[in-house]
Amino acid sequence: MNIKQLPGLTFLIAFLGLQLPGNAETIQADVVIYGGTSAAVMAAVQLAQADKEVVIVCPDQHLGGLSSGGLGFTDTGNKAVIGGLAREFYQRIYDHYQKEEAWRWQAKSEYGNVGQGTPAIDGDKRTMWIFEPHVAEGVFEDFVEEYGIKVFRNHWLDRQNGVSMEEGRIVSIQMLNERIFKGKVFIDATYEGDLMAAAGVSYHVGRESNDTYNETWNGVQVGVLHHQHHFGDTKISPYVLPDDPESGLLYGVSPTPPGEKGAGDHRLQAYCFRMCLTKVDENKVPIPKPENYDPSNYELLVRILGSGWDGTFNKFDPIPNLKTDVNNHGPFSFDFIGMNYEYPEADYEQRKAIIQEHEDYQKGLLYFYKTDPRVPSSIQEEMKKWGLAKDEFTDNGHWPHQIYVREARRMIGAYVMTEHEVLGHRQVPNSIGMGSYVMDSHNTQRYITPEGFVQNEGDIGVKPKQPYQIDMGSILPEQAECTNLIVPVAVSSSHIAFGSIRMEPVFMILGQSAAVIAEHAIENNIDVQDVEYTGIKKDLEEVGQILSFEKP
Repeated sequence: MNIKQLPGLTFLIAFLGLQLPGNAETIQADVVIYGGTSAAVMAAVQLAQADKEVVIVCPDQHLGGLSSGGLGFTDTGNKAVIGGLAREFYQRIYDHYQKEEAWRWQAKSEYGNVGQGTPAIDGDKRTMWIFEPHVAEGVFEDFVEEYGIKVFRNHWLDRQNGVSMEEGRIVSIQMLNERIFKGKVFIDATYEGDLMAAAGVSYHVGRESNDTYNETWNGVQVGVLHHQHHFGDTKISPYVLPDDPESGLLYGVSPTPPGEKGAGDHRLQAYCFRMCLTKVDENKVPIPKPENYDPSNYELLVRILGSGWDGTFNKFDPIPNLKTDVNNHGPFSFDFIGMNYEYPEADYEQRKAIIQEHEDYQKGLLYFYKTDPRVPSSIQEEMKKWGLAKDEFTDNGHWPHQIYVREARRMIGAYVMTEHEVLGHRQVPNSIGMGSYVMDSHNTQRYITPEGFVQNEGDIGVKPKQPYQIDMGSILPEQAECTNLIVPVAVSSSHIAFGSIRMEPVFMILGQSAAVIAEHAIENNIDVQDVEYTGIKKDLEEVGQILSFEKP
C-alpha cells in the first residue's frame, strides 16, 4: 500500500483515530477483497467470472502491488506450474509487446530477451515474464474494467475498531472515511495482513526458531553466507575510526549480538524499492538529492569499494525499452537492512515514516554514487548515466508507489507451510496451487563479528528439487478464529517457506484459488474451512490452475 499518497486530512484522521463525517455509506457484496495487490485483482476476476458480486477495497491508488510497482524482472521459478489467471496475466503482457507501438525507446529486435532462468519472451507459450511497471498496471486495470469490478481506492481500514464480527464471522469492515463494506466472505489480499490481524486471527512476525517446526533454515543463520550479499572474508571495520571502537559504529551497524544459530527473533528480511531507471536522455529525470542527505550514512560502501568489490550494477536487470528493474546486490546495496522491524505492527503514520526513510536511503545511495569523490571514477561515471524513467510512476515523482514488503505478518492458520513441504520432504493433502522458487530470504541485520568486523546475516537461498504444492489450509484461518476470511498473501507459513511462496506469480495463483473457495462457501452457505476439497480441486483444474507436477 502507498501510504505516501494518503491525503493530509485522511492521514490526520488515521493518526488521531477519528472519522470523517458524512461518508457512512454501506456497500454490500458477496465478497469483499481488502487490498490492491496482484492477488486481489486475480481473486476479483475469478469471482466476477463466477457471477459473484465482488468489490476491491484498498488503500492503494494503483492496482497490482509489486507487479506494477517496479518488480518487472519476474521471479518465475518453474513457469510450467504457473497457470490460470496468473498465466493469462503474462499472456496479456506478451500481447502488449507484440505491438510495434509498445517499443518506444528500443527496437524489439534489440531487446536481449533475458529473464530469471527463462527467456523473457516465450513465443511458444505466448507469455512474457519481463515488463515495464506501467504496462503491468495497464493489464490489471484492463482486467477490472472488462469485468466491471468496482474498486474503492484510497480506502483505509480502521484497524482499531473497523472490523465487526459475530459468532466468529466478519459481518462488515469500516474504513477511516466511515464507509462500511458488508460481505458473505472477506479476502485479505494485503502484504501486511491488516484485515487478518484486525479480525483477531493468529499470526507471526519475525523468524521462528528451527525448533518450532523442526526446520534447518529458519531462525538466525549466523555463518550462512549464501548468494553474494555479505562481506565474506573481507575484513571491514564497523567503527567510525577503523581502529577505535570508542569512536562509535558506522550507520546501519547494530551493536546487538546477532543471536544463536537457529534461534527465533523479531527481525524481518530487508525491504527496498525496485527502481525503474534508464539511460535514455529523452526519457530520464535526475535522481533528486534527499533533503536529509548525509554522506556518512554510506561510509561502509566506501570501505567495501576500497576493498575491490565491483558488483554495483549486477542487479540492474534489463526490462523493455532500455529500462531496469534495480534490485539489491552485494554487501552494501539498496536493501535498508534492519530498518523495517516495526513496519508490520506500525500504525499508518509510523509506516509512512518508515517508507520515507527507505526512499531517502535509496535516493541518497544513488546520489552518493554520483557525487562523492571517494567513489571510484569508473563506477561514478557509469552511475551518472542513469536517471529515473520519466514515463513511469508519473504521479509519484517517478518513484515506485509500492515498497517491497518482502515479509510482514504471516498467518498461523489451518495448515502451516514449512521447509518440509517446499523441499519435498512432506506432501500436502489439499493442493490449491504450486510454487517453485528458491527459499529466498534477504538479510535481516548487520552486526559485529567476534573478530571485530562487520557482517550481514539472514540471506538464505535454498532451492527445491522440483515444484511443490501449497495446501488449501495455508490460506485459511483456524475455524475457531474466523470462518469467512481467506488470506492468500500473508499466508500461513514459516519464515523460510514464505521465502519461496512470496513470489508475485504465486500470489496471483493463490488469489484465484481463494476466490474459488469463497464461491463454494457462499453457494453452500458454509464456513470456508468446511468446503469440500474434491469440488475445489475440480473447479481449480477447470480454470487452468496447476495442482501437481511430475518432473520430465
